[in-house]
Amino acid sequence: MAANFWDSTQFKFWTFDKDELVEKRQAMYEANRTLHTKYEMPERRHVNIFLQQQMVKLGRRLNLRQQVLATAQIYVRRFYLKVEIRRTNPYLVMTTAIYLACKTEECPVHIRFMLGEAARHWTELGISDSSKIGECEFYLISTLRSQMIVHHPYRTITDLAPDLNMSTEESSLAASIVNDHYNTDLPFLHPPHVIAVTAIFLAIVLRPTQSGLQAHSAAAATAGQVQQAITQGMGALAGGGGKAHHAKIMKMVDWLAETEVDLEAVINSTQELISMYELWETYSERPTKEAISKYLKDGVH
Repeated sequence: MAANFWDSTQFKFWTFDKDELVEKRQAMYEANRTLHTKYEMPERRHVNIFLQQQMVKLGRRLNLRQQVLATAQIYVRRFYLKVEIRRTNPYLVMTTAIYLACKTEECPVHIRFMLGEAARHWTELGISDSSKIGECEFYLISTLRSQMIVHHPYRTITDLAPDLNMSTEESSLAASIVNDHYNTDLPFLHPPHVIAVTAIFLAIVLRPTQSGLQAHSAAAATAGQVQQAITQGMGALAGGGGKAHHAKIMKMVDWLAETEVDLEAVINSTQELISMYELWETYSERPTKEAISKYLKDGVH
């Protein structure tokens, strides 16, 4: 296991810039143009939200920790960066990713129990033999080149919370924002500590806005509220200063000024999250579910 992110396979092999991600996706599109034309799917982030919500629901049935689900989601995101989703059964991939993440995060679940819970949760899973999960596990590990250790932002939030005098509610809000960032490209673009700092900044800035951003999965704040809060926070970061009266905001700004955290990366991450939350307001489960069902019914995978 890599002792820190900078020595990890996550940094060496699974961190890209935006142009590299565009090239990878364009190459996959060109190789699967016919499938894309025949089986249209919603915007990529809507698909990501669908997959995340499905895994969370199964995770609740299994009483799994959030970090296990986060690791599973990273496995799925990496897998679909290399494999066209229309050539797979996403329900089997999600089941296998969770099964494998349970092993990686040292809370293994018996394969038959995993199959039973997944089959009850998803009729679309379409398998009754646990060996199919084993086969998919081999395929998943091979596709990910056995690079299974994932570094997450959660620990950084826990470590920084006392220094920034964060309340329990603010820490929970920051963790919820981290949960949501897995639906974006941020896990491929920035180190976990940048994501953690972004989430903390958002949580502290948003905390006084009453409703806050209770994990947009719970649909609490509008993108407008987020944008307003960011405008306030960025004004403070820019030194335009006196309007950010809240002591915690100023403490956060001072802390950022004293550290070597990449502020440009934090700002870019913030903008990416705003874009995702705006898109989330138009999300509906049905289009993605129906699109997947269509190609599964045709036996494409």
